[in-house]
Amino acid sequence: MLDLTISHWLYGFFTLVVIVTMVFRKGVVLPTLLGTFIIASVFKGSIAGGFTAVFHANLVAAQELFNIFLIITFMVALLHALKQLGADRRMIQPIQKVMKGGTLAYVVLVAVTYVISLFFWPTPAAPLICALLVPAAIRAGLPVMMAAIGVALAGQGMALSSDYVMQIAPDLTATAAGIETSVVADKALILSIVTGVVAIFLGYWINRKSLRKPGDPRNEMEIERMQGLEEEQSYADGAEKTAWSKAFAVIVPLAMLAVMGYMISSKISAGRVGGFEGGDGAAFIGGVAVILLIMVSVVNGRSRALEQISDYLTGGFIFAFKAMGPVIPVAGFFFLGSSEFAARILSLGDAASPAFLFDLVQASQEFVPQSTTLAAFSILLIGMITGLDGSGFSGLPLTGALSGALASNGMDPGTLAAIGQMGSIWTGGGTIVAWSSVIAIAGFCGISVMDLVRKNFIPVTLGLIVSTILALIIW
Repeated sequence: MLDLTISHWLYGFFTLVVIVTMVFRKGVVLPTLLGTFIIASVFKGSIAGGFTAVFHANLVAAQELFNIFLIITFMVALLHALKQLGADRRMIQPIQKVMKGGTLAYVVLVAVTYVISLFFWPTPAAPLICALLVPAAIRAGLPVMMAAIGVALAGQGMALSSDYVMQIAPDLTATAAGIETSVVADKALILSIVTGVVAIFLGYWINRKSLRKPGDPRNEMEIERMQGLEEEQSYADGAEKTAWSKAFAVIVPLAMLAVMGYMISSKISAGRVGGFEGGDGAAFIGGVAVILLIMVSVVNGRSRALEQISDYLTGGFIFAFKAMGPVIPVAGFFFLGSSEFAARILSLGDAASPAFLFDLVQASQEFVPQSTTLAAFSILLIGMITGLDGSGFSGLPLTGALSGALASNGMDPGTLAAIGQMGSIWTGGGTIVAWSSVIAIAGFCGISVMDLVRKNFIPVTLGLIVSTILALIIW
């Protein structure tokens, strides 16, 4: 067993406090800040070290999450400009014709999100979907919270947990388990679909009473609140504004579709682990949004374009930080539990970095029961715990290794590995922890990320339980 220190036990205690606080739907910023200070103070043996660690934890979290903040800023700034020109309504009119009511809008959102996210991961897919499809879904009567639930569960959950196209996740899991990647990939695909179907259906069923009619005035109010928009003066005259509005209602969707096509073609030509995905894909979309913003600002502002684009960007930054700011201290606490970030937070330099969270999980290996059923749910739980760092992928080597070790007891390592992959990615990949990539979806939709993960918690948890039981039955 690993030699756990007082700092390890304190980290475990505060992690439990954070989880309990979330279950009771209370804010978790205070316990994470306090926990970071106390753990760092004990580890460093210095109160001063605790003070500096709290600052560094927030700084590291801000640095790691700033790419998400930045793309939210650019997309919201572009939406401000399109709103002022009147192109936002025209842009989604064709899509709105397909979405006949809130239920159909939910189904369309889920289907499109899943397909796109399978090819180049959900992070770069989120701005495309939230900018083009979510407003149309809201006008069809789907509340913005339900739209965010559908996008998160289909993309960050169902698509990413199988990662069947790129197969980075199953490759990490299978390598650690000592088995073929295809074994894990095939089983993970089935389990991801089962978990997704259950979670997506429950997400709809639990919130179905909030559906509205297409003509409900609250729909437009929700879109404006989602985009953080206020009516502003356009400096183009009426006829010219209409012409440019029609033009950009076509240019912007075509540009986004071109981005999608280029990313898919680059992936096909570069192989399953090449092309644009993850951060590169989000950066590509963000860059395209900036150029579109420049074009719309010039048309909108005329001689004021130089000042107006600054106003758009400032509004985007304010919106991003107002919506996502509380996530930073929470992320800082869980980054402290990862060896990848702990050295920077604790100012350890070249010294060995502690891994509080993963050490605690590894120390529990000897307590994993020999019963197949208990072992499967133990692997699921361990996967969910490792997902608390907000990555989803960092815990895969551990769950894979545990699955391989349990194979000596007559258990199928492929099944256990796939179950562990489900727990890790559905948790940390972006559905039920607020400091993961789910903050991008909450940001684009203009809702509280804490409210979103609370709404997702019961559907995802029940989905994982159902898929684990099914895995035990069929394999």
